Amino acid sequence: MSAQPPTDQPDVSAPTSDGFVRGLSQFIGGPLGSHAVRPDARPGRFWTAPRLVLALTCLVLALSWVQKSPCMDGNWQKNVQYTRYCYTDVLALYYAEGLNEGKVPYVDHPVEYPVVTGYFMGALGLPVHWYGKDHPDINQGSWFYNANALVLSLLAVATAAIILALRRRRPWDAAIFALSPILLLTATINWDFLAIGMAAFGLWLWVKRKPVWAGIFLGLGAAAKLWPLFILGPILILALRTGRLRPFVSSFLATGVTWAVVNFPVFYWHHESWLRFFRLNSERPIDWGTFWYIGRYLDGKWASGNAGDQGPFQWLSNHIPTLNYVSYALFGLACLGILLLGMLAPRRPRLSQLVFLVVAAFLIFSKVWSQQYVLWLLPLIVLARPKWGVVIAWSIAEVGYLAAFYAELIGAGGKTVIPEGTFVLASTARIVTVGLMFVLVAREVWRPELDVVRQSYDGIDPEAGPLDGPEAPWVTRFRRAFGFGPSEEAPALPASSAPALTEPEHDRVG
Repeated sequence: MSAQPPTDQPDVSAPTSDGFVRGLSQFIGGPLGSHAVRPDARPGRFWTAPRLVLALTCLVLALSWVQKSPCMDGNWQKNVQYTRYCYTDVLALYYAEGLNEGKVPYVDHPVEYPVVTGYFMGALGLPVHWYGKDHPDINQGSWFYNANALVLSLLAVATAAIILALRRRRPWDAAIFALSPILLLTATINWDFLAIGMAAFGLWLWVKRKPVWAGIFLGLGAAAKLWPLFILGPILILALRTGRLRPFVSSFLATGVTWAVVNFPVFYWHHESWLRFFRLNSERPIDWGTFWYIGRYLDGKWASGNAGDQGPFQWLSNHIPTLNYVSYALFGLACLGILLLGMLAPRRPRLSQLVFLVVAAFLIFSKVWSQQYVLWLLPLIVLARPKWGVVIAWSIAEVGYLAAFYAELIGAGGKTVIPEGTFVLASTARIVTVGLMFVLVAREVWRPELDVVRQSYDGIDPEAGPLDGPEAPWVTRFRRAFGFGPSEEAPALPASSAPALTEPEHDRVG
């Protein structure tokens, strides 16, 4: 007699439901059989899939701490921070921002980050400095890094937990996040998990139908790094498709008020320090490894035999204000394309799909693409398109870029490690793989029958939140104006008060 999973458990997808993993499973006997009982589905078993994923996340973060350990003493001789891949802004800026001297962020020193990041730096850095004054035997930089690494790692674990909460039927999707080499190498390079954690909480609260609280966390995230503001655009697209703008307006206002409240003290009393972040980003030149950097390199190759010739990318590099406008314009056009895609798709897209597209477009066209920005995309691609194959290809490209980037930094000190063309090739591979993920996510928006998340939820959108329900009548008329048929009506999530549910009560995330 074949054993069946308990009827009170959600229909959880097995790891081998992913085509790439199913192919690899042939080396260990093939995919899970249709009548097999998964070990994590046995009643009373402690090591369930979510707990395994969270344990793996903790393990990878612990290994990340070990991987950064050669740099913790701050004695960065002979480029150890690059040759051992252990560089971190957290330790470097403890000294560069004057925290080791007891300087208060924004008050005594104009910090180059938005205010929540600056507050966080001060909240951990100043106590370390005060304690260090009375205990000169301790390494203040090491203590500061370890305190930051602990909090940032907790936010990374919280992000994994939120991915699990949003994918009760697909817990193994979160393993893509937990086991990523990107997480291993970049988790504590900077304070990006402040914004990522706040944005993740915001998405979860949106799905839980709490738009005001979602906006509060998005506002906090935007006050740490500006990119969580981009989540509001996709929410607006979905609100327009449903004709229900009130949840969007609630989140928008809560985001704006929260951002303004946390920024006000520095804006009002230390205005010049507050402007530092915006001026720096306006004046910054073309960054390593960006689309513009690649173009400038190709300009140089083209003009190498033509004295006095200057290509368009080199010209933009010499005229940064114009480059800013061009970059913003290209990002704006990409957002317009995402808007049309979201409106013309046969079925209302999932929120994470649109957010991934917007953030990916921003990075592709931005003049600045710091090494840790890759973390912005990691939880988003897990939610938008949880397929291992392309994510592994992207991860390889990102790790290759990181290696080439550190080699380039060593070369900037006068010791050539790799040819410039090799670095440009690694940069191109990174952009191409992000572009490939963009195309694949957009394809699944246009062809929702390919979306494995919808398949696992029987066509239901598990991220609809307060926008669950039928679409506005004008969407069909809009699609017909472009020559498309009526939009497909997706099954609606059951109302929280309804007694009849299409999935177990404890499995709902809406």
